[in-house]
Amino acid sequence: MLTKKQFELLKFIDLHIKEHGVSPSFDEMKDALNLKSKSGIHRLITALEERGFIARLAHRARALEVLRLPDAMMRDSKGREEAEEDTELAPNIIRGNFTGGSNDDYESEPAEAVELPLYGRIAAGLPIEALRDHSQTIDIPANLITGGEHYALEVAGDSMIEAGILDGDIVVIRRTDTASNGEIVVALVDDSEVTLKKFRRRGDSIALEPANAAHETRIFGPDQVKVQGTLAALFRSY
Repeated sequence: MLTKKQFELLKFIDLHIKEHGVSPSFDEMKDALNLKSKSGIHRLITALEERGFIARLAHRARALEVLRLPDAMMRDSKGREEAEEDTELAPNIIRGNFTGGSNDDYESEPAEAVELPLYGRIAAGLPIEALRDHSQTIDIPANLITGGEHYALEVAGDSMIEAGILDGDIVVIRRTDTASNGEIVVALVDDSEVTLKKFRRRGDSIALEPANAAHETRIFGPDQVKVQGTLAALFRSY
């Protein structure tokens, strides 16, 4: 079964390809479905792809191919009445609850999102300012942003795996220059090295603690470490 929004998007993509020879852009799809952000389109495309209706073309940005249409759309193309939202379909796929919620929860229209700058990979040797690339952005659910300025970074390395932060994850950082003990922070060390670690004050020193037994805690003087933000959220692609 397709939701109404999935059905509408599949129909729009199919008609656009037939009329223009190329798939529509994310902005065109967002406007056609009256959604407020492109994150909703990403989720709808993923759902259609998982159900075997469309495929992403490799090595081509935003290129989609319609693999098949539901019977309801075939009837509609011959001039019959559009299918209702609960039109029964029978895609040849195995369905599973991979999100921990119901299928209805997964397929519902996503919450409003905000667009944040995605600065790049957080790695030793570069301050945040050197990572900035304002051409890269990411959509984040608005309810995860609690106030203040935020930005996103891609994690490099395995030093925080025991805190559930893996290489390649996207972390959302609330910009601040202060932190409490135990908070996960983006720290600038000696004005040259950026790292993601647990922050802890030890007397007049500052400890940057990894969440991986294979890595050692590093101790610095109070003037060596500048907090550049605290962890607000994490996203992972599979």
